[in-house]
Amino acid sequence: MSRLIDKLAWIEIQDGKILSTRSKGKEVFYIPGGKREEGESDKEALIREIQEELAVDLVPDSIQYMETFKAQAHGHSEGIIVQMSCYFSKYTGNLHASAEIDEYQWLSYSDKAITSAVDHLIFDWLFKKGLLK
Repeated sequence: MSRLIDKLAWIEIQDGKILSTRSKGKEVFYIPGGKREEGESDKEALIREIQEELAVDLVPDSIQYMETFKAQAHGHSEGIIVQMSCYFSKYTGNLHASAEIDEYQWLSYSDKAITSAVDHLIFDWLFKKGLLK
């Protein structure tokens, strides 16, 4: 029986590179975001998660749905699937790794191997759209 982990991700691309984060104690990079708390909308959860992880504020009116991807969840047993609903958004403030985040980096398509399985799908999608170099 498979289980679904429902997550949200913020897609921020600059100069053909995507913003990615590495959590404390993890070896791979993840696109920033996280899970909804009880009663939260996608927008509310995304705004909260990004503020916690990177200390910047997403601009609510600029949040725009991109696409949803599903893949085997990294570091979980077989059959546990992560579903990642991705959003573009403008932000205000200066990026700063905080909470459980050890570092952030701007990754290009050639860095795909150091990300999770669901991020591989996102990287491929963005690359095919000409957004990631």
